[in-house]
Amino acid sequence: MAEEHRPIIIRRKKVVQKHHGGSWKIALADFMTALMALFLVMWILSTGDEETRQSVAEYFRTPLVVAMAGGDRENSASSVIQGGGPDSTHSSGEQARIDYRMQTRPADVRRQFQNIQRQIERAIQADPVLRQLEAQMRLDLTREGLRIQMMDTEKRPMFEIGSPTVAPYMSRLLQTVAPILNSVDNALTISGHTDSIPYAGGYVGYSNWELSSDRANASRRELVAGGMDPNKLLSISGVADRIPLEGADPRDPMNRRITLILHTEQSAEFIRRQGLLPGDAEEFERLLEQDSEAELGEGGVSIDEEPQGFFL
Repeated sequence: MAEEHRPIIIRRKKVVQKHHGGSWKIALADFMTALMALFLVMWILSTGDEETRQSVAEYFRTPLVVAMAGGDRENSASSVIQGGGPDSTHSSGEQARIDYRMQTRPADVRRQFQNIQRQIERAIQADPVLRQLEAQMRLDLTREGLRIQMMDTEKRPMFEIGSPTVAPYMSRLLQTVAPILNSVDNALTISGHTDSIPYAGGYVGYSNWELSSDRANASRRELVAGGMDPNKLLSISGVADRIPLEGADPRDPMNRRITLILHTEQSAEFIRRQGLLPGDAEEFERLLEQDSEAELGEGGVSIDEEPQGFFL
């Protein structure tokens, strides 16, 4: 009987619902923001021109701290404590190991010249007068830099026949190109060319040599009148008919042309040093020493005098 009247005890476990927090919302918001930024960059790259894409690429190559401070990428340092030496952004001795020929990446140089080429082409297309000269121009990239050739035709010569007097449309073309060339720091060379038809006096009096030089110098004056900095000019030369266009008859009017070359830094330095680059002289001396040692080893006679020249 006592067991029948035993009270029934019901135990209820109280479940407490704990709050999980909102950190996942922040993570999701960050992810969605990054995803939206990625799609925005992809849209800009797909719809923008080459200049826009270069600007976007340069932005991502620039450290964020430098970009926010308005500085430039070249003067940025990866550490708050900067190294010593001539350049505070490098440790001592590191700057000396950087070859000046590798300071600028070839891809960047190529893009820069391609950008200049497009600017010139757009400027010609925008002018109804210059648009008629489009077939008389050749723009191409060479190992020296951007080469711009302005050629004669039988019906539309760039200069008066047999004279360095610039035609009005040639003057307009050069003065249109001048500000574009002036927008970069690269050095410029100008060369004049003629066809192989000689003057009546041959090479004794005024000849194609003088004519090509005078036309190159006349082109220089037009570029300077168009606003180009005279200090950009590295050389002006006249080569007469000695370098005809490839595949063209020597008497073809197209050989009468002006060639402008916007040089790479290496090419300009090569010209400034008259065919030598830093380290070349030491390399030549080393090769001469090796040749002398080889001759002595074969029973040859030592050379006491200084070498008179180099044969490459």
